[in-house]
Amino acid sequence: MRSKELLPHAREKAEKYVKVVAAALAVLVICLFAVSAMAVPPGKTVEFPDGAMGKVIFDGKVHADKGLKCNDCHTKIFPMKKGGTIAMADINAGKFCGACHNGTRAFAAKDAANCTRCHKK
Repeated sequence: MRSKELLPHAREKAEKYVKVVAAALAVLVICLFAVSAMAVPPGKTVEFPDGAMGKVIFDGKVHADKGLKCNDCHTKIFPMKKGGTIAMADINAGKFCGACHNGTRAFAAKDAANCTRCHKK
């Protein structure tokens, strides 16, 4: 007879657990949509401010057409935030764009013949 008395309490506990899990999943989904809303949409470009060689334009479509996905670089190589600067010295040292644009995986960024592939006057 005692097991029947515990059933309503167990049911309440299970219902509370289900509500907590559902709320946690809802928060996770909202966070994922918020992060994607801050990202640059596919097919769009990102312009970095003018430098000595002119502004740099990153075209996500060009990279996607090569089979890359956003998370191949974000957040492993690039943080997910707007702003900041990237120096050519860092790229030439294999950081940022230079992680791939090293002459092996993609064209070498430090090769002067390739400057205009990224820098636009």
